[in-house]
Amino acid sequence: MASVASPVIFKEFCPLYYLLNAIPTKIQRGFRSIVVYLTALDTNGDYIAVGSSIGMLYLYCRHINQMKKYNFEGRCESITFVKLLSCFDDLVAVGTASGRVAVFQLVSSLPGRNKQLRRFDVSGIHKSSITALAWSPNGMKLFSGDDKGKIVYSALDLDQGICNSSLVLEEPSSIVQLDYNQKVLLVSTLQRTLLFYTEEKSVNQVGTQP
Repeated sequence: MASVASPVIFKEFCPLYYLLNAIPTKIQRGFRSIVVYLTALDTNGDYIAVGSSIGMLYLYCRHINQMKKYNFEGRCESITFVKLLSCFDDLVAVGTASGRVAVFQLVSSLPGRNKQLRRFDVSGIHKSSITALAWSPNGMKLFSGDDKGKIVYSALDLDQGICNSSLVLEEPSSIVQLDYNQKVLLVSTLQRTLLFYTEEKSVNQVGTQP
């Protein structure tokens, strides 16, 4: 008996003007007018996160149609990567061109959820542009990779407000992709793809050719 094919749903794709209109195309800094470029993007069922060249993160809540803005303190630099996570709390990790990484724990109106915006910084390890970020499903682990091949593991304790970071792997070429599941970190660089087993701290290359 032939299986019944699921119905095909046609959707129309169009620019998200409601989102783009909430982000300025230029900002004024003293006497200078600076063009704002959109540099990073991530989405989930709750949010659309957009990074910019002026160091501002624009976070659009899809449920209440509201845009919020978050930024790094200190000097303004381009955001190169953003990664959202919805677990018990809503989290967004942000990486910049100079290697700064920050985690924002978002405010939720739901009972028992986080009521105050908090930020955690991964500082002093990355010295170059962040090219990849990956969360564990429970939000307790964050992996960050940069264009010099460094991969940093950050352990987050959201209840205590603590973030401890350490260098776990260093590759000879830029990190282009990270994904984490079940104590295994998938790493893709410009030269190879590998599996990093976080408990054993061992590496298994995928394939034999560069």
